[in-house]
Amino acid sequence: MFAVTATQIDADNPLDGLTTGERPDPEVPDGWTTVTVRAAALNHHDLWSLKGVGLSADRLPMILGCDAAGVDEDGNEVIVHAVIGDPDRGGGDETLDPKRSLLSEVHPGTLAEKVAVPRRNLVPKPAGLSFEEAACLPTAWLTAYRMLFARAELEPGASVLVQGAGGGVASAAIALASAAGFRVYATSRSEAKRERALELGADAAFEPGARLPERVDAVIETVGQATWSHSLKSLRPGGRIVVSGATSGQVPPAELNRVFFLQLSVVGSTMGTRDQLERLARFLVKTGTRPLIDRTLPLSRAREGFAAMADGDLFGKIVFTP
Repeated sequence: MFAVTATQIDADNPLDGLTTGERPDPEVPDGWTTVTVRAAALNHHDLWSLKGVGLSADRLPMILGCDAAGVDEDGNEVIVHAVIGDPDRGGGDETLDPKRSLLSEVHPGTLAEKVAVPRRNLVPKPAGLSFEEAACLPTAWLTAYRMLFARAELEPGASVLVQGAGGGVASAAIALASAAGFRVYATSRSEAKRERALELGADAAFEPGARLPERVDAVIETVGQATWSHSLKSLRPGGRIVVSGATSGQVPPAELNRVFFLQLSVVGSTMGTRDQLERLARFLVKTGTRPLIDRTLPLSRAREGFAAMADGDLFGKIVFTP
């Protein structure tokens, strides 16, 4: 089968380790099944894997990719949940399983014509979502969904700041928060991306560090060091920052005096559960919200998509079709 594979680790030149071509069909352990991939989405996770983050050289070659939608062995249209974990070990939440991993970290990923996954990882694809739209959900959109509706604990009418509009999680958070009726503010260094954020449903978009019209109930933070101080200053007393990434650096000044004096909360969030993925898909169908797709490319042009992500030349998701 045709696949996109990491064949070497290079932190400085990650695309040097990207290989496209034929790979053996996936092995299928007991309790697992295969999905014929109709669409697969690209994530920063795939780029970081080529840099050696979460993927060590002894696991190479490794087929990349966390996200996919396709057809299972019984002909059902499905979405693939990317978290490989045991809910029992996580107290009912597979993302809290100490042994959990994502597809493409231990087990071959989704940037291929076929992928093997545990049977419990299959979520029915609603007829109202295309394969390309459904493929965008398991990582970025599910992460945003969990951040907003589980970890931020926002109530109807709440306000939220989304830092770094343009990234996959950030653009998903803007769209989901708008669909839920929150007041949504977004930031980006790019005027074009600020305009796109407004099109996604943000009430207003600003340059990073700008003063907001109000202090918000929650901040969706994926940028990290570059926006951390602004995120803290933008919160109302008792508000919370939900963090799922740190693309600009992971060691910002903590500003603990602000955290304790204003009783702020800093909450981590990673991915989401299978059940949350199923609810996310139903939410999109009910509200009419759809993932913003920057471009769709054949899997054979995967390098082009990886290069666009590495350069930051995208708004929304890059989707591959085998």
